[in-house]
Amino acid sequence: MSFEVIIPFLKPIEHLLRSATISEIMVNPDGSVWIEENGDIVRQSGVRFDDGALMTGLEVIANRFGKKLDADSPILNLRLPDGSRMAALIPPVVNPEPMVTIRKHTGRNFTIHDLIERKALTEAQAEVLTEHVRQGDNVLISGSTSSGKTTLANVLATFIPDNKRILIIEDVAELHINKPHVVSAEVQLDTHKSQIDFSDLLRAILRHSPGRIIIGEIRGPEARVFLDALNTGHRGSLTTIHANSAADALRRLAQLAMRGSGDGVPLHDVEEECGRSIDMIVQVVNQDGWRHVTEIRTSAEHADARPS
Repeated sequence: MSFEVIIPFLKPIEHLLRSATISEIMVNPDGSVWIEENGDIVRQSGVRFDDGALMTGLEVIANRFGKKLDADSPILNLRLPDGSRMAALIPPVVNPEPMVTIRKHTGRNFTIHDLIERKALTEAQAEVLTEHVRQGDNVLISGSTSSGKTTLANVLATFIPDNKRILIIEDVAELHINKPHVVSAEVQLDTHKSQIDFSDLLRAILRHSPGRIIIGEIRGPEARVFLDALNTGHRGSLTTIHANSAADALRRLAQLAMRGSGDGVPLHDVEEECGRSIDMIVQVVNQDGWRHVTEIRTSAEHADARPS
């Protein structure tokens, strides 16, 4: 499906979708349209959908992607043909009109040198990170929403050796890795067909000889399957997680893993398992539009940081 097929249903924001500098487009339930550009969030006066037009457009778009969107399934997440990510909520969850956020991946073609020039990381940090990826360490990228986790994951993945088979799992495809042997799979939770969650897909992927596993974001009980994979010889994994620090990232990974366990293992023991499984944690933040690495912690360092 081409991007041009989608445009007629998003006509009022076509010029925003085609912009090379806008990173995010937000349509609120009150009909107002906002953008993020160069770190600034600005309202777009005069840009508006006619009453009911956005709802109709979203229904058509969802149908063309084989997704469900109605009062019983009011949440929509998908990747547009140009690679942008669309997330939508419709009534009765929000009112009176739908809420839509489109995150455009303006940085998906960034190189490590681009990130250094933008002061997203230093040359020394870049050297450390790329070496750990090359040698097959398990790297966890932690940060808040829109902190640059996906962009950093994209860039670091380019340092995976070309002879490795890379298998990617995401809920909505955002990673675009230019390597000779890449297979990308998407979770299917809001489709008209059978649902396939992260855990199902990860278990299936493990049967396909992955050289490196990349998970777009750990956010649920799939963390247990992920840890099991790391503990059974699958090295060189790269994933992201929502957390406020490197220490918080391990704690959150452990908490999510416990949701998928059910065997009564104490949280402390799971945290220790996470510490043994993850070789490096990278913390990224977004400070008024400046997305950058604030902390890099190796396995030895986070082992030392745990209380005895």
